[in-house]
Parts: sequence; structure tokens; C-alpha cells
Amino acid sequence: MAKPVTTLTVLRTERLTPHMVRVWLGGDEFAAFRPAGGQDGHHDTDMYVKIVFAPEGVDYPRPVDMDAIRDTYPAEQQPILRTYTVRHYRPDAAELAIDFVVHGDEGVAGPWAAGVRPGESVTLLGPGSGYRPIADAPWHLLVSDEAGLPALAAALEAMPQDAVAKVFIEVAGPEDEVELTAPAGAEITWVHRGAPSNEAPDDRSGDNAPVIAAVRAAQWLDGEPQVFIHGEAQAVMKNLRGYVRKERGVSAKRAASISGYWRRGRTEEGFRQWKAELRKAESHV
Repeated sequence: MAKPVTTLTVLRTERLTPHMVRVWLGGDEFAAFRPAGGQDGHHDTDMYVKIVFAPEGVDYPRPVDMDAIRDTYPAEQQPILRTYTVRHYRPDAAELAIDFVVHGDEGVAGPWAAGVRPGESVTLLGPGSGYRPIADAPWHLLVSDEAGLPALAAALEAMPQDAVAKVFIEVAGPEDEVELTAPAGAEITWVHRGAPSNEAPDDRSGDNAPVIAAVRAAQWLDGEPQVFIHGEAQAVMKNLRGYVRKERGVSAKRAASISGYWRRGRTEEGFRQWKAELRKAESHV
């Protein structure tokens, strides 16, 4: 089934930290955006969209028809898709927000977010989703880097006031910490790697990402936690996933949302290929 397509208008932007920009979107088509998992009035907190970026010099006709674009445009004019979490969804105000990690001119979405102006249009595919905090979980374990922080922050906001959570967030340094709304029982630990995620040396990234040691050293509480771990794939999929599922025995289906959002040194297209190769390899284990 084709993903819903919505074209929204940039309302305003905010610089949250030296490496994060928030873009607020709304406009005439906002009412057509349907939140994921909202049948009971509460949308999923890991609600993500694919943002459609046209190559330089290419303009797609409105309304955007993704099937027509795929069928009629040559390969070099095909859309560039980037996946991002909806940080805030505010139907009463007819707006939503998406947070972007920005590293200068690197990448596609970051530079766009840093330079976009109110009134410009942006096309979204989706949303999709896969996680929402379970209200009666004995406790929660949430882990992310900058890329997973918007979804993690949204999850904390959606938790009951009596929820218990252990939270670990890896960022470059104190200047990249953001204010969080969380239950009183949430213990939040900021882990500083000492450099932006794209510049971290090998001894502070991947298998050596400092958040890995922080999570492993933390006290493990009684009862099976609901787990949300999203961030750089080597740290998440090759390290923390094994710790949580194998060493701690957390069940995969109900209680664990564990996913790499990106992989160091790869574009999103290359990352999708890497994930496909990983799934194929694991299916033969």
C-alpha cells in the first residue's frame, strides 16, 4: 500500500542546540496528515515520516505523485528520501515539528533544515510507527544518540506520571543537551562523547560509543522493562541489542523496540542496504 503523501508549509524554525534545528510545519494540507497509531486518541511516539527532497534543479508537479515520479523521471532526477521522527504533533494548532541533526553542509536534510525559510514547501510520506510506551510496564529503558533523541523525548512526555525509567542519551557535550519533560521516576543520564557524531574518533564511536558502557554499568531493575534503543547502528545493533535481549532476556516482540537509525560513514541509501544484508545474514543463523 502506497504511503500517504502530504505537502506542508514551513512555519518557523528554531535552533535548539549547536547541532539540532527544529522545523515547524503546517499549512492548508495539515488536516490531511493522519497520525500513526491514533485510533485511541494517542498517537505513537516513534512516528516517522520520509521527507522528499528533489535533486538540485528538479521540481516535481503538485500534487506530488510518487508513482508518477518513479515511472517518468530518470534515475538522476529521482527523489532523495530521508527518514525523520515527528517530534511534536499539535492538531489544535495545526502544526507539527521535526528535529534535524545538523553538521554544517554535510548531508541533505541537515543543511536544508538550517537554511529553510518560512513559506517554503516540503513533502512528507507517511507517517509510519512502531513504538509507544506501555503504561503498565514495570519500568522503561530508553537509550539514544542525537538521531534518536526526538523519539525518546516524545516517549518520555507520553509516559504516566508514576512511570519508572532509566534514560541514557549520548550527545557531543553539555551544549547539546535539551530540556526534557519526564515523569519524576525517570533517571536521565547524559553521556558526552566529546565530539559531534560525525566527527567522533573510533575510540568514542561504534563499538566504543560511551553510551554502551553507561547502559551496561547501570543497575537493572526488577521486572521486564519496555525497551526503546535507537541510534547509530553499530552501537545499537551490534552491542546494545545483544546485551538487552541475550544477556538480560528481554522479549523481542512486546517489550523491545531496538533499531539503528543511521550508520557511521553511510548515506541513508547505503544504510538501508546494510540493514537488508544484516537481516539476510541473521535469517541464516
